[in-house]
Amino acid sequence: MLLETYLYDLFWLFMAFGAGAILGTFTGLIPGFHVNNVALIAVSLTPIAIGIGLPLDIIAGMIVSCGMVHTFLNYIPSALVGAPDDNMALALLPGHRMLVTGQAAQGVAYSARGSQMGMIMAIPLLVVARLLFGDNPGLNWFEGSRDILPWLLLSISSFLLLTETTRLPWPSILQKATSWMRIPLPKPIRVSFPIFAYRYEREWNAIDLRLGNSSRKAGIFVALCFFLLSGFYGWAVFELPARSPVGMPSATLLMPSLAGLFGIANLIDIYVTTSEMPKQEPNWDLPPMKPLAVPTFLSAVVSSVMAILPGMTAAQATVVVMSMRNIAGRLRDPNFIPADFEYSPSNRDMSPEEMLAERRKLFMEEIGGVPIEDDEIEDIPKARELESSDETDFDELIKIAENTSESFDENEKTSTQDLEVIAVLSSVNTAVTVMVLGFLYMVGRPRSGAALALNMIYPIDNWGTFEPPSDFVRLVAITIIAGLFSVPVMIKLSKGMLKLHELIPLRTMVISVIVFVSALVWFSTGFIGLGVLVIGTLMGLMPPRIGIRRSHGMGIILVPIMVYTFAQQLDGFGFI
Repeated sequence: MLLETYLYDLFWLFMAFGAGAILGTFTGLIPGFHVNNVALIAVSLTPIAIGIGLPLDIIAGMIVSCGMVHTFLNYIPSALVGAPDDNMALALLPGHRMLVTGQAAQGVAYSARGSQMGMIMAIPLLVVARLLFGDNPGLNWFEGSRDILPWLLLSISSFLLLTETTRLPWPSILQKATSWMRIPLPKPIRVSFPIFAYRYEREWNAIDLRLGNSSRKAGIFVALCFFLLSGFYGWAVFELPARSPVGMPSATLLMPSLAGLFGIANLIDIYVTTSEMPKQEPNWDLPPMKPLAVPTFLSAVVSSVMAILPGMTAAQATVVVMSMRNIAGRLRDPNFIPADFEYSPSNRDMSPEEMLAERRKLFMEEIGGVPIEDDEIEDIPKARELESSDETDFDELIKIAENTSESFDENEKTSTQDLEVIAVLSSVNTAVTVMVLGFLYMVGRPRSGAALALNMIYPIDNWGTFEPPSDFVRLVAITIIAGLFSVPVMIKLSKGMLKLHELIPLRTMVISVIVFVSALVWFSTGFIGLGVLVIGTLMGLMPPRIGIRRSHGMGIILVPIMVYTFAQQLDGFGFI
């Protein structure tokens, strides 16, 4: 009898996994069709499923399996087609660079390994998160985090904006108006101290408030403006009514807005800049785990924080992880070249020497200082003088680039960094999914559409003791099985997609995807959705032309959430 019960449960476990894997494959491959849509449809069909004798376990397992498979496969439309969802927006540029250089297969392999390691790293962190955010036993940080939530969102958003390194000119009228605003100091102020292999070197001879023609502050200001513009756009999107002309359930205008910002805009850029694909190298071997252990572990840790914050996606988490990785790399290695994970200076008509030199200089400005190198001590004053200048002197930058080792291959370095970005992004994407499931059981709060659907149809046993509930263990088991299943399926489907690239001209495929996404938007949200899609596309074309990060467009979600959470706090104090 016990054996029969065990086999019965095992049968439904695999049935749930299989149904979810099939649905997750479709949601992962079809742009604009998210696992949240499947989950909400499952909610509406639950009474029918119960009526024909299907247990709730299979529906819950199906949703979990669908979500996990989706996080693996959604790299394919992002990088190989150019139509990402919000979580994989940052995969556009590195994935596209892999595609146009014939290394798309390696990009897929790194994405698969990153997702796999994100899942592996996140599962043991569930116990740590339970002790930190749960209660009895636990520190119950979740209740305390609710009061600081808006400030935490603001801090992360500020960090993302302040790590913007693009240099832009201030308006000429401001340059002229502030040309006199340089006040000499009676005595220079000098700061110098070592940080690992790096020396922080700063010297101020004057208080300089001039607004120049190549200023990082201007780049940050423009990024802030775009972030706020995206936020007001998102506020309008959330206020507009969404109704499907054909009666599709769970109509939302967030899908067309994100499809425009991160999908259609990039497809247009691909159509304009790329005419055909080169022959792809058939390198499908998964990379070794050891080199990716540190970044994927860090991504899992960041994901545990992002999973509990509304509005934060894998894109923001990846920016945080890669920015921390850049800073740490520079502190360890004076010759470290920071990862260019959203836009490339090569798009600005620079030579390789200018590209390398600018990337070094911009990152030097970001954290300050000059490297400690005994044989180049005499060059420190010149480097500090260059660093303090508000204008980019490419002759000086080229001199810096010429000091680079002859063995340094910029293309190879960029390719390596792109692969690491892809792995980290995929790791974050998968780890967040695992942590969202964990937080649903830890604190009883859904942090995604799929988790909300699961909470609506399935009795969630709160993880109130150190030992997790049996249902949660079962869902984690489905998660692991789905993750292991997804790797070979992902590689198989990617091979098919690349063969499709060989059969169909790139521009024809791009136009086909644009038409498909537009049709999907109309079927789900009507003409209002098409209008939102067009506006989002126009906004999505702006960042690469300005040179700022495309991820600042996630203000579409973050700004409304911050306004809402701050308003709640103010209302609590009786101010509004």
